[in-house]
Amino acid sequence: MSNSRPRSRRDAGGGAGAAGRDELVSRSLQSAEHCLGVQDFGTAYAHYLLVLSLAPELKHDVKETFQYTLFRWAEELDALSRIQDLLGCYEQALELFPDDEVICNSMGEHLFRMGFRDEAAGYFHKAVKLNPDFSDAKENFYRVANWLVERWHFIMLNDTKRNTIYNAAIQKAVCLGSKSVLDIGAGTGILSMFAKKAGAHSVYACELSKTMYELACDVVAANKMEAGIKLLHTKSLDIEIPKHIPERVSLVVTETVDAGLFGEGIVESLIHAWEHLLLQPKTKGESANCEKYGKVIPASAVIFGMAVECAEIRRHHRVGIKDIAGIHLPTNVKFQSPAYSSVDTEETIEPYTTEKMSRVPGGYLALTECFEIMTVDFNNLQELKSLATKKPDKIGIPVIKEGILDAIMVWFVLQLDDEHSLSTSPSEETCWEQAVYPVQDLADYWIKPGDHVMMEVSCQDCYLRIQSISVLGLECEMDVAKSFTQNKDLLSLGNEAELCSALANLQTSKPDAVEQTCILESTEIALLNNIPYHEGFKMAMSKVLSSLTPEKLYQTMDTHCQNEMSSGTGQSNTVQNILEPFYVLDVSEGFSILPIIAGTLGQVKPYSSVEKDQHRIALDLISEANHFPKETLEFWLRHVEDESAMLQRPKSDKLWSIIILDVIEPSGLIQQEIMEKAAISRCLLQSGGKIFPQYVLMFGLLVESQTLLEENAVQGTERTLGLNIAPFINQFQVYICKSGRLTAIPFWYHMYLDEEIRLDTSSEASHWKQAAVVLDNPIQVEMGEELVLSIQHHKSNVSITVKQ
Repeated sequence: MSNSRPRSRRDAGGGAGAAGRDELVSRSLQSAEHCLGVQDFGTAYAHYLLVLSLAPELKHDVKETFQYTLFRWAEELDALSRIQDLLGCYEQALELFPDDEVICNSMGEHLFRMGFRDEAAGYFHKAVKLNPDFSDAKENFYRVANWLVERWHFIMLNDTKRNTIYNAAIQKAVCLGSKSVLDIGAGTGILSMFAKKAGAHSVYACELSKTMYELACDVVAANKMEAGIKLLHTKSLDIEIPKHIPERVSLVVTETVDAGLFGEGIVESLIHAWEHLLLQPKTKGESANCEKYGKVIPASAVIFGMAVECAEIRRHHRVGIKDIAGIHLPTNVKFQSPAYSSVDTEETIEPYTTEKMSRVPGGYLALTECFEIMTVDFNNLQELKSLATKKPDKIGIPVIKEGILDAIMVWFVLQLDDEHSLSTSPSEETCWEQAVYPVQDLADYWIKPGDHVMMEVSCQDCYLRIQSISVLGLECEMDVAKSFTQNKDLLSLGNEAELCSALANLQTSKPDAVEQTCILESTEIALLNNIPYHEGFKMAMSKVLSSLTPEKLYQTMDTHCQNEMSSGTGQSNTVQNILEPFYVLDVSEGFSILPIIAGTLGQVKPYSSVEKDQHRIALDLISEANHFPKETLEFWLRHVEDESAMLQRPKSDKLWSIIILDVIEPSGLIQQEIMEKAAISRCLLQSGGKIFPQYVLMFGLLVESQTLLEENAVQGTERTLGLNIAPFINQFQVYICKSGRLTAIPFWYHMYLDEEIRLDTSSEASHWKQAAVVLDNPIQVEMGEELVLSIQHHKSNVSITVKQ
C-alpha cells in the first residue's frame, strides 16, 4: 500500500488557484500586447498593472514594455488635461518600481511642465542618485536647479564681508537682550545659526521654497542646531501666534532684499511682522532691556541712483536700427522690454533688470553725479505703511557729462544697526548686482551738461519704480523737452519750467497710423539688433532658393507646355503665376522676423511659429510697411492642433524648402530635444531643401577664475564663518551663463548655415550668452601639460569631464 497521503482540499485548491492565476496573467499579457498593437495605451496599462500585481516576479521581464506603455498613456492623459489621472498612474508605477530612475525622471518632466518645480526637482534628484550616469536626469536637474536655487545663493554665501557684518550685527543685538529671533526668508538658515551661536534662547526661521526649506533642515542638522532652531515651511505673512511660534519675538532678521531693495517683499513682510509677530518698538530715550522691545535687522536703507550711458544695456533694451537685412521697421511698431512696459501692465513684473555694472561688457559712463532717491526706516511701522500709498516723488538731476542716456542705475546702503552697514554700490565688491532701469522711447537720447534728467520715484506693488523719465533742456524751448511717457508734471523748477513743459507737450502730435507696442525679452531685442545674424540668414536662404528654382522652373514649364498643347490654346501665363511657392518654416523660439526676410526672396510662402498675439500683429504691420502682403505670412500654430506637432508637412502633398531650427538657447545651452526635431525635419524637406543651421561646431577653453567658482558653489566653511553649508547647497550647482574667466570650461558655438556662412555665438553682437561647465575641483596644471576631455552628447545634452 502506498504511504502517500491524499492531498487535502486546501492543497488541491491552492494548485487550482495558482493555475488560475497563471492563466489570468497569460491572458492579461496577451491583451496588453494586443492593446499596444492598436495603440490603446490606457487599456494596455491597466492590463500590465494587473499582471504585475498578480505576478511580481515578472517585473524584470516586462519592465521596458511597461515603461513604454506608461509614457505613451501619460502623454495622452496630458493632452486631455487629465492631470490627476496622470499623476495617479506615475504613483502606481513608482510603487511597483520605486528605484526606477527612468520613471522618476519622466515624472519630474511632467511635474516641471505643470509648474511644480520643487516637486520636479525631487524626482530628478532621486533619478540622479539612483543612476549618477543618467545624463537626461542630470540635465533636467541642472535646469530645474536654476529655478530653485538661484545663482545668487552661491555668491551671497561666498561673500565673507556680508556674512561677517550680518553676524556682528546679530551678535550685538542678541548680547543687548534680543534673545527671541525670527529669521524671515531663511534660505539655508545661515542668519538663524548666527543668532543661535550668539546666544539667542529661541530662534524661528521661515522659508517658503520647499527645496530651500529642506536644504535648511539638512544644514541646521549638520551644524547640530536642530534642537535650537525651529524651521517653518511657510511664508512669514501666514505665521500665527501661538500656532507657529508661542509669542512675539524681540528681533526679526532678514535679507529679503534684491537689487532694487523692495523686490522680495520686505516692506509687506515687515508691516505684517510689526503688527503680528514683533514686540512693540522701543521709543527714543528708553534704556530698558531690549528683550522687552522689538527691532529689525536691517534697521534702515538709503537708495542711490545715477544716469548712465551703456552700450550693452542699450542693445538689450532698445532696437537701435531702422532696417534689418532689407526689412524696414515702421515707426508705428514700438519694441519695449518688460522692464519698461511693466508700468502699465496688470501683471506684476520687475520694473528693472539687474547687472553687475563693474563687469558689464564695454563698461559704462556716468552722466550725472550719484543722487539720493529714497530712505526707508524698517523700524518705523507708519513709514513702511506710507510707502505704498505715498505719491511719487519728482526728482530732477543735473547732467555733468554729455552722452547717450541709456539707463538709471540704482544701488543702496543697508544700515543693519547704528554701527554696521553694507553697500551694493558698483564700486564695492559684494554679492549684489545693481538694479537697472532702461530708458526707452525718448525723441532724443543725447544729453549734455545743462540738461536735467527728470523722473518720478515711488514704491508700488512691492517694487521701487522709476518712471516718467524725461530730459529738460537748459533753454526753455519746445524742442528740448523730450517726453518719455504721457505728459506728467515735471519737478517743480519754477513756473517757467512747468509752463515750458506744458507748451512742449501741447505741441506733441501723434501719427495717424495705429501704433502697436510689442513687448520683447531683452535677448529678443538684442537679436533684432544683431545685423550679421539676419544678413547671414538672408544670404543662406537666398542661395538655397536660387538652387531650387531652375529645377522647379523646368518642371513647371514642361507641364505648362503639355497643357497648352492639349488644350490647343496659344495663351501663356507668366512663370510667376504658374510657379508653386517655396514653403519656409521658422520654428525659432520667441519673436523672429526671418519669415518676413524669407518672404522678400521670391515666390515664398513663409510660416512663423510666434505664439503671442502682439507679436503676430507686429509682424503683420512690418509686412505691410515692406509692401509684403500680410496674408502671405502664415502663423503656423493656428494650423496645428498641438505645439508638439509643429513639425509636419505644410500641405498633404507638399514639403518644406527651408526649416529654421532654434538650436542654441539664449543661455548658451543646446536646446532640449533639438536632435529629435532635426531628425523629423530631415524627413519633411523637399529634394534640395535645407535645415538651418546645417551643422554646429562646439568650442571650449580651459580657463581660471575665482569669481566663477564662487558663482557656482560655496567654497568651503571659511566663507560661511565656520558653518557647514557647502555640501548641501552645492548639490544644486548650475550652469553659469556668463562669459568671463573661470576655473572651468566655457563653451560656445559656430553655427554653419552653409559651408561659407557662419554665426558665432561668442561675438560681441551675439544675443547668446556663453555657458560653462565649472569643475568640482580646480585642477593645477603646468604649461605644456596635456588634459584629456571626455565629452558626451546624448539627447541634446552635452557633458564635459576632465581627466589629467
